[in-house]
Amino acid sequence: MRRHIIALALASIAIPAAAQSTIGSGIEPSTVANSQTRPVEFAAKPGDGGVLAIIMGSAELPDTSLDAASAASVKAAVAAAKFEGKAGNHLSLRGIGNYARIYLMGTAGDGEAAKRMREAGGKAAQDLKDEAHTISIAGGLSSSDAAAVALGYNLGQYRFDRYKTVGKTPLPTQKVTVVTADPRAADSEWQNRGRALVDGVTLSRDLAAEPANVLYPEAFVTRVRDAFAGVANVKIEVLDEAAMRRLGMGSIAGVGQGSRRPPRMLLVEYNGGEGAPLALVGKGITFDSGGTSLKPGAGMWEMKADMSGAASVIGTALSLAKSKAPVNVVAVAALAENMPGGNAQRPGDVVRTMSGKTIEILNTDAEGRLVLADANEYVISTRKPAGLVNIATLTGSIVAALNDEYAGLFARDDRLASAIATAGKNSGEEVWRMPLHKNYGDDMKSDIADIKNVVEGGGPGAGLGAHFVGFFVDPATPWAHLDIAGVNWADRSDALTPKGASGWGVRILDELARNWKPAK
Repeated sequence: MRRHIIALALASIAIPAAAQSTIGSGIEPSTVANSQTRPVEFAAKPGDGGVLAIIMGSAELPDTSLDAASAASVKAAVAAAKFEGKAGNHLSLRGIGNYARIYLMGTAGDGEAAKRMREAGGKAAQDLKDEAHTISIAGGLSSSDAAAVALGYNLGQYRFDRYKTVGKTPLPTQKVTVVTADPRAADSEWQNRGRALVDGVTLSRDLAAEPANVLYPEAFVTRVRDAFAGVANVKIEVLDEAAMRRLGMGSIAGVGQGSRRPPRMLLVEYNGGEGAPLALVGKGITFDSGGTSLKPGAGMWEMKADMSGAASVIGTALSLAKSKAPVNVVAVAALAENMPGGNAQRPGDVVRTMSGKTIEILNTDAEGRLVLADANEYVISTRKPAGLVNIATLTGSIVAALNDEYAGLFARDDRLASAIATAGKNSGEEVWRMPLHKNYGDDMKSDIADIKNVVEGGGPGAGLGAHFVGFFVDPATPWAHLDIAGVNWADRSDALTPKGASGWGVRILDELARNWKPAK
């Protein structure tokens, strides 16, 4: 009787509907944005005081409007330090003229001038971030050099600090002035392209850096809608779980079925040109536990960034749209959370894609290729793209092969592969072409389905994964795949990429979209 009374009492306690439906704790870990960065502008002369950074391509001091006495002091310091202006070298001087600090940066060396200017700007941003002064950057810069310096500075000063609260000291936000003989032309180049490119990279980095309890498929969609609000010539389409079921997208739906946060497929179309669009399709696993094929605990936190490919295709679309590029692109984010659970898919399951192709799941931790399968088929069937590029943190094998120096490039179309390689060189996001051997098709054959998602026992994992992704692309469509598992996250800072989410892919895909044309 007593147990019966207690049960009745508990049953009578009303639980609010909102509490019953809450996923996660329901408590946002932060409600603030990342801290403010320094504004960058252009002028014909440096500021009178503050910090002066001088870009030097040799030991000879360029024209920087220094007074004679200050110039003589700098030249004497250059000679005493045997500073030759080589790329990567720097010399810091204090107590000269009206400047709190004069910082010399070498740029002499191999490589395109634009690349060296970008890196000088990024180096200045990181080395001078704690200076509580205005900053002027000079060095006899052309307008294009100055725009490249501004691009590098803005990429290098990125920060993701919205979750820091204890002992957080705001960094200085005084303006940066890049000095050039033609500041109007530099500002025009910056406003027409550079600023939008920074916005795209920043969006990609922000999305990848967010923890998975904050950024899940539906939240990703909301962030993207906010980012594109008011941007012209953009259309957004979102497929929810019900739409995926109607369309028979069993591959992406299967990946997400173990999570309480359902999958989404997000398409952002930008129409600024003529002809069929270039499709950019990114893997968007907002957290990858491995699913039933659970990953080891060490390092699993990094899997919050397993949606970096999706973040970068969306960032590319933002850059192209904001800069009003004369191109047509459709960016596709294939979004899901791969979690274990009572409803999660199992090794040995068979799923069907939108086109009716079947996949035998041997390992649920090879899930990125599964979401790309349905995404590729959907964008090809509905948008008829002129070409398609996949980008994904797909395999650990590519990290073993290329480390963090290159992304792996796989392609069936040599023209597209060549265009991607050129875009990589011009943008500073370089690729290394990897083989797609015909035997990979035999290796991936399943005994009971059209294809299996892994080959057990090792083998060329990156190439096999690329073959699988390409299996769901019409052979008539020029196709390439970028495996960015080694470059999407920076374990250490470099000139253009502070430690953390790199935003890799926005710069190369932006460059590609502007310059690639399909064969006639």
